[in-house]
Parts: sequence; C-alpha cells; structure tokens
Amino acid sequence: MEKRGLSERLEAEGSPESVFFGDEMRLGLIGQVRRRWAPQGVKIRQPVEFTYEWTYLNVAVDPLEGALKWKWTSNMKAESIAPVLESWEDSLEGSFEAIVWDGAKGHQGEEYDEVEVSRIQQPPYSPELQPVERIFRYLRARIEGIVYGELQAKKEAVERELRELEANPEKIRSLTCWDWIEEALTQSGRT
Repeated sequence: MEKRGLSERLEAEGSPESVFFGDEMRLGLIGQVRRRWAPQGVKIRQPVEFTYEWTYLNVAVDPLEGALKWKWTSNMKAESIAPVLESWEDSLEGSFEAIVWDGAKGHQGEEYDEVEVSRIQQPPYSPELQPVERIFRYLRARIEGIVYGELQAKKEAVERELRELEANPEKIRSLTCWDWIEEALTQSGRT
C-alpha cells in the first residue's frame, strides 16, 4: 500500500471513523537466542527450547488512539479468525469499522460474509506497511531468549507484556502511528 493508497482505500470504504491494523504472530516453544550483555571475554550460553508446539496471537491496533486488541487462536484459518473480528466488533460497540491487513488465506472466505467490518487488504509481501509488526518486534524482544517449559507460561508472559503496553497508549502510538498513517487516517475524516 503506497502512502496515498491507504487514503484512497479508506475513501472507497466510506471514510470509516475507526480503523485498526491487524495481523497474526505465531508463538511457540522453538526458542530464539537473543543478544545479551556480558563482561568482555565471558562466553554466554543460552538454553533454547525446541518443542513443536505453538499458538497464534491475533493483534489489532488503532495507531491514532493507541488502542490495542488481541485474542488467541489455534490456527490461522478463516473459521478461527472471523470470530475474532466479530468479537472485537462487538466489544468495541460499533467503533471497529475497518481493519487493514495482509492478503493471507485466513483473511478471506465466506466466513467473513456476516462480519460487518470493512477489510482493507495490503499489497503482498509488504510487512513494512504493517504497524502491528512493530508490536510483534516489541514483544519478541521481551519474551524470547527465555526457556518457559510450556506454551501456557509463554502465553502468560506475552499477556503481561500486552497488558502493560495497553496501559500506555503513548507507547503504542510511538510504535505504530507513522506520519503517513496519521495523515491518511486524519484525511479520511477522522480527528
């Protein structure tokens, strides 16, 4: 989505007042080694988990308001993601009018026929246009490099980070409200 592309798509959708950006992150027990500080000459050994078990974190962010929504699913299929969109729509009582996301297979299909949220698709292979990726990077920096033992413990660590982030709308804005996004959302009639 080019800088002007978002403005045009929002206009085509009737200039929705409430626009969220959304995406999914796979969270599992295959650990990642992270950089750590140590005295010079001291070799660091990090334990790493290697268990094939995972879940998916669905995140939506409103960059202007600094609002954050999330929900867990067991897969990335439309029959799992469509109810997430409906639950966000219900919980925000009509202030969830549009979502901007990629063209993943799970974001398409007849499961979305009853969902009243406008879906604006980003161009393929363009994670640099997705502000939720910054939320994911923020989370990974805080949760990876630790052995959790079980998936539920890792999910709880993510939940703690998300609640802390949710309580700080300015932090969310600083991560996600890029100039071109702010310009497009304010041009679409939103203040």
